[in-house]
Order: sequence, then C-alpha cells, then structure tokens
Amino acid sequence: MPRAIWKGNISFGLVTIPVTLYTAENRKNLSFHMLDRRNMSRIQQRRFNAVTGEEVPYEELVKGYECDDGAYVILTDEEIKAARPDASQTVNITSVVKAEEIPLTYFETPYYLEPVKAGRKAYALLREIFRRTGYVGLGRVVIRTREYVAGVFAQGPLLLLELMRYPDELRDPGELELPGEDLKALGIDKRELEMAQRLVEAMAAPFNPGEHQDTYQEAVLRLIEEKAKTGTVGTPPVPADAEPSTQVVDMMSLLKRSLENVEKHAEAARKKRGKGREEPEGKPLKARKRA
Repeated sequence: MPRAIWKGNISFGLVTIPVTLYTAENRKNLSFHMLDRRNMSRIQQRRFNAVTGEEVPYEELVKGYECDDGAYVILTDEEIKAARPDASQTVNITSVVKAEEIPLTYFETPYYLEPVKAGRKAYALLREIFRRTGYVGLGRVVIRTREYVAGVFAQGPLLLLELMRYPDELRDPGELELPGEDLKALGIDKRELEMAQRLVEAMAAPFNPGEHQDTYQEAVLRLIEEKAKTGTVGTPPVPADAEPSTQVVDMMSLLKRSLENVEKHAEAARKKRGKGREEPEGKPLKARKRA
C-alpha cells in the first residue's frame, strides 16, 4: 500500500471509528524530461529569489498569503492545522443520502479507509448498514490545507471516501446549447426509440474494469520503442479537419446496422466459448472416467 495520508477517525453520531486514510489512485502517466535540443542535456528547474536572483535552499522556503496591501502573512504547517484542530483528522458524518441522488460531476478523488484494530467492529457495522440501505454518509474532511465535502461509501469489503466538489466549483450547464426534452420536436419517433433501446440492451454486460486499458499510452510507448530501435517512426498522414456534415442522417439505418454488428460479435463470442468446451476432434461432451 502507498504511504498513509493520515490516521484519524470517522465520527458517526456518538460512534467513533479509528481509521487510516490511503489514496486510491495509482496514476501511470508517461514522464518526459525537458532537454536542451543543442546537446540533449536535462533542463533543471530551480527556485530563485525574485529580488536577489540567488537560488533558495528548500529549508528556507515558507508559506505566505498575500494581503491586499502586498504584504505577506507567514504561516507554518502547525499553525494551519491549529486553525481547526477538530477537523484536521476527522471525517464527521453529518447526514446520509441515497447514492443515486448525487450527480457524478460532484465526485473528485477516491481514498481508501482502513480500520485500525480497535475500530474493526464499528467499521464493519457502518459498512453493512450503508450496504443494506444504499445510503452514503456525507461530512467534511481536511486534506492538507483544504476542507472538502466527503462521501463515505460501502464498496465491497471496504469503506471508500470520495472527496467531492462544492457547487460553486461546477460550471452552470445552462450556458450550453442542449437539445430540449420534446423528442417529437427533435424528429425522434417511436421506432427509433425502440431500436436504440434494443441496441443498448444488446451492448449490456457486467462491468469488468480489466477490459478498459489506456490504449493511447500503449501507442505512445510503442512509438518510443520503435524510434529507440530505428531512430525514426512511421507517421500516418493526419487528415485535414473536415467541415461538419450537413447531410440528413438516416438514424434508423445506422441503428439497425449497429445492432446487427453487436449481435454478430455476440454470436461469435458465444461460439468461441462453446468451442472451448468441446472434446478433441469434435467428439460430443461426456463425463470422463478418472484413471
């Protein structure tokens, strides 16, 4: 597991659950270094004093908040924590809501909550109640120097803490030009709705996170490997940006063809799975005697 963010408590009514908070993300971004084209030397970023031009050692750096008059108020990490000592390492659940009532746009960053030994029973109890009722606990938590709204979910064997955005951090979608709710006015008829629903139902499958891979990063890594071996890469021509089509789209025809493709792939997958269970040389399946 990664290093713990903090050790604190979940406060739920009069129940206190001691927990350890871990980040749930494991980002795997490609890392590139900035180089000087002339001799391929690494470019380093250094901290310089804007007045003297001298490089500043890390131990001399402090946090300062700029006031209206241009002066700075200096705060240490200990002073920042002391501003709300009750909130620095506590998830105080103040209400519960149904998970489906929270729009997905509010979710920001997931964290894992692990109980310490003394909190295992209370942890399991809260997890089971959330699992049975479908509720999410809402509260507040401080991560580093910022207070967040936090949701506590039951997810399998663990309690998941999800940092959430404040309403004013989301842009108003009313600024977008979106189609209205009157489907007839948009030219959508009953046959198209039924065909679209059949297509969606044909594509339905259990969620399998292993099926989703970062194919873009894989492609870039292949390009890097190819250039490392040969010194060049074969780059396909990039088509010029096409103008948006003004042709009338035959939606029904597209939906039918899409459904046929999905059903064809599904049938091929079923046949492939069936062949895996056949006996060699096409013999029928039967129980085999143990030697």
